Amino acid sequence: MNNILRIDMKNLSGIWEGVPEAYQLLGGRALTSRLVSEEVKPSCDALGPENKLVIAPGLLGGTTVTCSGRLSIGAKSPLTGGIKESNAGGTTAIQLAQSGIRALVLEGQAANNELYLLVIDGNEVTFKSAEDYKGMGNYPLAARLRQEYGEKAALITIGSAGELGLPTACIANVDMEGRPSRVNGRGGLGAVMGSKGVKAIIVKNADKQTLKGVDEEKFKESSKKIATAIMENPITKVYSDYGTSSLVDVANNLGCLPTKNFSAGNFDQAEKINGEALKSLILERGGKGKTSHACMPGCIIKCSNIVPDQKGEEIVAPLEYETIGLMGSNCGIGSIDKIAELNYIANDIGIDTIEAGAAIGVAMEAGVISWGDADAVIKTLKGINDGNVLGRLLAFGAVMTGKVLGVSRVPAVKGQSIPAYDPRSLKGLGVTYSISPMGADHTAGTTLRAPVDHSKPEGQVVASKNAQINVTVFDMLGLCMFTMATLINHKELIGDTVSSFTGKNVTFEDLQGISRQTLLREIDFNVNAGIIQNDLPGFFRTESLSPKSTVFDVPQEAMEEIYLELKEGN
Repeated sequence: MNNILRIDMKNLSGIWEGVPEAYQLLGGRALTSRLVSEEVKPSCDALGPENKLVIAPGLLGGTTVTCSGRLSIGAKSPLTGGIKESNAGGTTAIQLAQSGIRALVLEGQAANNELYLLVIDGNEVTFKSAEDYKGMGNYPLAARLRQEYGEKAALITIGSAGELGLPTACIANVDMEGRPSRVNGRGGLGAVMGSKGVKAIIVKNADKQTLKGVDEEKFKESSKKIATAIMENPITKVYSDYGTSSLVDVANNLGCLPTKNFSAGNFDQAEKINGEALKSLILERGGKGKTSHACMPGCIIKCSNIVPDQKGEEIVAPLEYETIGLMGSNCGIGSIDKIAELNYIANDIGIDTIEAGAAIGVAMEAGVISWGDADAVIKTLKGINDGNVLGRLLAFGAVMTGKVLGVSRVPAVKGQSIPAYDPRSLKGLGVTYSISPMGADHTAGTTLRAPVDHSKPEGQVVASKNAQINVTVFDMLGLCMFTMATLINHKELIGDTVSSFTGKNVTFEDLQGISRQTLLREIDFNVNAGIIQNDLPGFFRTESLSPKSTVFDVPQEAMEEIYLELKEGN
């Protein structure tokens, strides 16, 4: 995995470069942000030719380390205007890594608004017209490409939203069964891919081989220890049994489940959409439904699922907590079937379910859609392709929806909507939302399991800072963030694993140092792009959240001290 493949879309050419020495320990987010910060002007048009889309597996991608197949995609975001990294599972990262690709960089723009398929087959790069695929949704697109290029090919695709340049557009990756449902969802990166003139990237590697460590025996031993530690942690069984939907009850009990545009922290229909309800529905209906499913090869946690309809046919896979929270309780919708249908529509069009759910909540507060009216939302989202004005507005995100409809209560930071945890009752995550260069993003540093009282301001800044540093390490390695619950207590093992793989003497503290530098690069990019918001919207500080009567009261000055501490190496 020692090549950077640069794709020049203007001239339709591919150039292979060796990985510079300075990048040898970089993967995933650390590499995408390094390349974007060094090669993209912060002031550039996110959908213009100067922006670059960087696609990178983690440092451990393509190896035997379990749960190491996460994929990072980075660029200047058309939604936030700042730097962005978005993370997903699927088969892509493993195929890229085993093709020897540390990073795939899309540069320039295709001439005359042409649309292409980019095919990577071993060392051969070809460009094929995608005119016949224009406007196609991710599901029929993936099915057709699998027929043409084989079921073992990894696919990176965009739906119609990416072609239209909509700033909530996401990038889809196929899972092991070929569903384009493992999504780099946040920040509108699908619009960047569309702006380059790329409809899909097909990665074929018939001769792929699992990557081995420089010290092969020690690497095998470390890999086995990681798998054992993860399987022995009781939280792994919870994720396997209920998936991320188990968090519905956790959030509801904490009083941070977003309800009706973040106006409450409890949902009176939570029991209809929680982990128990979802598992029972899947088991009762049977058919193609599954309560546990792996999002990528080599995953032993298997927190994904397949949701069947009443006939046992698949509605969507997976249905995750964030979608349940934003498209469910946040919109007053208490039906798993309706939320699953909304999830499928969003996946097919190619829009972020978090951003779409927040925008719908804003539209409901404006009164243009009634609370809980799932059928109206379904109709509106389906109308995005047809130019439905409200649908297109929602696809511009929550902030734009609020501006157009005259709603001041918009749950967003740096232009990106807040995920499914209200920061008034989970205050450490509120710090992350405020300070992270990624904008409001729970994957940038969740504090849900931090040893703090989530309802009080004390200790939240430290918890957030530590979470942001550590999650960047895991993103850099390509490890699923759900492994953090286990492996954060096995830091020496992580260092041993990276050392035996790379042949370099690496400690976890060394990786944290790279993480700090990554965060500082991202912050500098945003400052130079004019992104200065480092606090939550005002209503989170003034409106008391039921049922625990909490407000967000972590001082902004204390949050901004994180920048200074990062520079000092703390």
